[in-house]
Amino acid sequence: MTIDDTRGTRTDRLLAALLELLINEVRTMANEMANLTAAVARNTAVTASALALIAGIKAQLDAAIAAEDPAALQALSDSLGKDDDALAAAVAANTPAAPPAA
Repeated sequence: MTIDDTRGTRTDRLLAALLELLINEVRTMANEMANLTAAVARNTAVTASALALIAGIKAQLDAAIAAEDPAALQALSDSLGKDDDALAAAVAANTPAAPPAA
């Protein structure tokens, strides 16, 4: 074996190791992207659910007002009171902390 052959072999091993590192990083990034995509999909679904809930509450309120039905208004108020705490806790739990002031 000549010196040039040894260098070529060492270079080949180094390039193979670097290629393996690069492939591993690409796999890691692909997994992170899949996780992020799933998180965005969950967030989109939650947002759609919240919008549907708000629209439903408005429709119930409008119907109770139009019917001049105090019992329906009280039932809606009671329902909103129960849901407030759960919604507030969910929002707080899923809202990232504000970055520290500079």
